[in-house]
Parts: sequence; C-alpha cells; structure tokens
Amino acid sequence: MRNFKGILAYDGSKYAGWQLQVEHPTIQGKLEQALLKITGEEIRVLSSGRTDSGVHAHGQVISFRTENDLAEDILCRAINAQTPFDMFLRNLEVAAEDFHPIRDATSKHYRYLIQSGPVQNPLALKFAWLFPTALDFPAMQQAAQHFVGRHDFASFEAAGSDRKTSVRHVTELTLSSSAEHQATTIQVDIRADGFLYNMVRNIVGSLVEVGAGKRAPDSIVEVLTALDRRQAGMTAPAQGLYLMHVEYADDT
Repeated sequence: MRNFKGILAYDGSKYAGWQLQVEHPTIQGKLEQALLKITGEEIRVLSSGRTDSGVHAHGQVISFRTENDLAEDILCRAINAQTPFDMFLRNLEVAAEDFHPIRDATSKHYRYLIQSGPVQNPLALKFAWLFPTALDFPAMQQAAQHFVGRHDFASFEAAGSDRKTSVRHVTELTLSSSAEHQATTIQVDIRADGFLYNMVRNIVGSLVEVGAGKRAPDSIVEVLTALDRRQAGMTAPAQGLYLMHVEYADDT
C-alpha cells in the first residue's frame, strides 16, 4: 500500500466544491471515479482544504492510498486521461506513509481577483468578481496592512463554524492592480498558517467596501477587535478565489 501526494489544478465553475456529494459533481467525486476505473479500488482522496462551489485551484494538494503498482508518472497520466478537461493533476509522487495534506500543511496561499469599474471583460465572469464601479486602490492597500500578523479572525469567519480557535497568523496580504483592454483587475494575495471558513472571501468583501468608500481603512482594526462577523464586510463571490499553493515543512 503506497501513499501518494499530488498537486491538482481545476476550474471549479461546474462543480459543487471539493467534497463528495451524491447528487452533484464535485472535484473529489471525479477523482475517486477515475481511480476506481484505473485501479478497481474504492479509494478515498483527501485534500488540503475543501474548496467551495465555484472556487478554483492552481495548487490543491491531494493524497490517497492504493495497492496499485503503476509508476508515479504512468498513474498521473492515467488519472488525467480519466478526469474532465477542467481539472489537471500537475504532479504525483509517493509520499511518506504518514503524510496528511491537512495536518502537515504549514501555510497556504490564496489569490482573489476583482475586476472593477464600468469597463468589464465578460470573459472573466467565471474567474473574477465583476464589481461595477471603480475602487479606491490606495485605500484598500492601507486597509490590507491591518490584517497582517497574528489576530483573532472571528469577525471574518462564516457564522456557525466550529473551530478550536479562530486565531490565525497572516504573513502576507498584498494588492496589485493591472489594466487590459480598459478593464482594471485588482489581485489580492494572502498567505497564512491557516484559514477559517470563508475567511479570505470575507476579508476581500471588507476590502472592497473600503475601496467603495463604505468604510474607512482604519475601521478594520475595530472589526478585528469586535470578534463579530456582523461587523465585517460582505462575503465576496466564490468565482474570484483561487487556492494557489500549500506549503509543507519538508518542501525544498
């Protein structure tokens, strides 16, 4: 029995998130169906995080155990041949026997894309938040700095979540802006030692409210202190969110 670790990219537009569901297509479901065809085994595929419906990934880390003796590269190609074109297994390798994609992760990097202003690209509809008015980019940058560091992010966690602690350490939160065909795209990159449910989307929603002039940049300090989800901004739509990279202690 070998334990495999893989890096998976996918367009989440057509899927009801990562986690297996009986009535709806999911990323986990498609992978397990592919492995059943290849190996004849009912294999449970784990991931570094359960992305929601519509969320995308460049670097989702997966793991699974199999008795199949196919070489790593052959098994990787076989999985890609048996899965839809909107997902792609970028790498597959035999991992340590005790490797676990959630437990062993030391940090994650998420990216969120916002297309703001009256000129918009309809081709970005499934891959960014199309916000109809221009946003104050410097104000959003100022607000972003308040999230960096170790804080209790209870105000930015979806209501009803069950976690031992809502304290997380955000090591980086940067914003960049670019323009193409008169459309402006704001890219938000955030790295932390872990994320609460909807934490990134709620942070982005608050940043957009700052950019739209609905709250002051320094109000983020008060929101963090409040430990109350009702004090933070809206939850940004799922389609603008990407899991970019998951880091582990043994990465070189």
